Parts: sequence; structure tokens; C-alpha cells
Amino acid sequence: MKNKKFWIFLLFVFAAFNPVNVFSQKNGEDTIYVFESMNDSTDLTSYYFPIADSIGYYFFNYTDSNFVATLSLDSLTKNYENWNNDILFFNKSFDPSKIQDSIMMVMQDSVHRFFPPILGPITSNFGWRRRGFHYGIDLNLETGDTVRSAFDGIVRVAKMGWGGGYGNVIIIRNSNGFESLYGHLSGIKVLPNQEVKAGDIIGLGGNTGRSYGSHLHFEIRYHGIAMNPEYFINFSSFTVKKDTVYLTKKSFGYVSAIQKIAGATKYYKVKSGDSLSKIASKNGTTVAYLCKLNGIKATKVLQVGQVIKVH
Repeated sequence: MKNKKFWIFLLFVFAAFNPVNVFSQKNGEDTIYVFESMNDSTDLTSYYFPIADSIGYYFFNYTDSNFVATLSLDSLTKNYENWNNDILFFNKSFDPSKIQDSIMMVMQDSVHRFFPPILGPITSNFGWRRRGFHYGIDLNLETGDTVRSAFDGIVRVAKMGWGGGYGNVIIIRNSNGFESLYGHLSGIKVLPNQEVKAGDIIGLGGNTGRSYGSHLHFEIRYHGIAMNPEYFINFSSFTVKKDTVYLTKKSFGYVSAIQKIAGATKYYKVKSGDSLSKIASKNGTTVAYLCKLNGIKATKVLQVGQVIKVH
């Protein structure tokens, strides 16, 4: 027992005074040492890290393909609580304000790859526009141009004529833990649940949905919450800015600002032929959520012209 304690003590001393790339961050009154990815990374701004992060290098090979593949599997399964081919976004149970630790996202390495979805300039940025908040960026193209998957992953949504404004839309759950969305397409070349690699052709550019000219609407989301694609990708050189990025609660700071300005409640006016399931599908939510939000039962018969809450 004494020998075991001695070796544990020696290990922590060695980890604290070694040349591995670690740095300190302030968390209240405590200084916490954080292991920085061997690939490349943004500056970490987490509020908490276990000490294992600073000594993990001695136990795990972070560039080992098997280790990264395990992370990829987690991204496609455990990292999300749902898999549904008919719902756009899952964000009801994820609260970014409650993130306690940094979330490592591998953008590019020997396993994860990146490929520009289209080689076109940005015509509209992420952020506020006159008509509301723009949750992605628009990339210029001509109708019929090939659109490619930006990352490896599995197609979760491949819908023609989506009613929410995206037109023909594809959503791919990427192996790095994000989901990427491709909207306003003129054609779709993949099927739900199909595995794709970065650079694979997934659709054709177009002008469908709520669009005023041919372009690709491109989004990157984490648990249904949109993030500025320009945080991760340089759309001038069409390369990832960092091989590895870390998400913290600060990464989602804009969300609360949107809710304050735009209001958290969204309403929908029932049209002929609508049902709770159709309305839920159009608005990226579930029938159970609509029932809870409006205090109604799933068997409720909706009246044309009736206004219900959808968010």
C-alpha cells in the first residue's frame, strides 16, 4: 500500500513539472491545469477540468486512430439522445448554460476529414438580419452545382420540400459530434441513414424554400443549437481553422441574447390539412412537446385558423 501511494504521488509530481503542453486557467480562486490537444486547439475557457486532463497524455494516445474512432462512435450515438429522420433539431433537453466542462470536437485528423461543401463566396453571414436571426451562412452557387458533405457522418434528414423555409434540405450527423445542414437544394442525392464521407456529393444547389436566389444555406449545430460556421471554417481558404476545438458555455452565449430580443415563444396558425404531427414536423419538435406547451391532448382536433404555441 505504501509503495502504491508513493507511485501515485510521484506521478502527480511528474505531471505538474513536465514539458507537456499544459497551461493554467483561473476558476474563481483555483488554478486548474488543462491538457491541450496535441493536434491543435482553440484557447480553452472551461470553468472546470478534472486533473486527469493534465495527465491524460501519459495514459491515452490522443492521435491513436482507435481512440479517435471511439470518440466518433460516441458522437453519433451517446452524444445525442435521439435519432429521427423527420425532426430537424433536437434541443429541448440540452441547456448550454449548464455546461460544466469543455467539450472536445475533433474537426480534422487522420480519421475525421473536412471538405468544402461548395467553393463559393459568402453572400450572407450568421447573425441578425432584417427578417430575423440567420442561423447559418449563405454560399453563392448556381442551380445544379454539386454540393458535398463537409464532414464524415450519417444522413439523418433528407427531405424534399421542407415547410420550414429550408426547401429541399439535408442534415448530416457528423462523426465529430456536430450536425451540418444544407438547405435550398434543387436535388437530393442521398438517403436517410446513409453513411457519407467528407467530399461525397450529397445534393445539387438550388433556390427552393424561402430563398431569393440560388445559394447554399449551410449550418453547423450542436444538439440542435446553431453555431457560426465561420468559428470553425475559413471560407476564403476553405480549410478548418483549428484541427480540434473546445465548446464551453461561452460558445453559446448568443442564445440567451436571441431569446431576449426575439422572444422565446413562437406561434403557428393552423391550416387546412394540418395535424399535430405535421405541425411538429414542420417546426422541428414533437407532438408531446406541443401538447405540453398548449395544455392539450394528442387526440385534440385542431380548427383551421386556430393559433397554437410551437416554441
